[in-house]
Amino acid sequence: MALAELELSDTADECMDNCLEAMQACEWCADECLDEDEDMAKCIRLCRDVADLASEHARFMARNSNYSAELAEACAGACEECAEECRRHDHDHCQVCADVVERCAESCREMMQAA
Repeated sequence: MALAELELSDTADECMDNCLEAMQACEWCADECLDEDEDMAKCIRLCRDVADLASEHARFMARNSNYSAELAEACAGACEECAEECRRHDHDHCQVCADVVERCAESCREMMQAA
């Protein structure tokens, strides 16, 4: 089956896109945080957690896994905590990351309700 033939609900399709965007934003934010003078360890750890969870969740949705709802819950929780931490920092990369992971958390919550 070609990727174009993969049939996902609009909710799942949006969630997958948001998860992949969150993974990219978190990888970028974590990398940028390494160059900051202040202690950014918590931000880096949370960004790395979200990057891994969001990527995994997107893969599980792509294969229509029965475990996608559980990953949606974990991903949403991690995104919410990451957004809260990123909002504490004035860096542009943290603010962009917070915006992206908030959208991801919202779409993961919608996925959980749709399941």
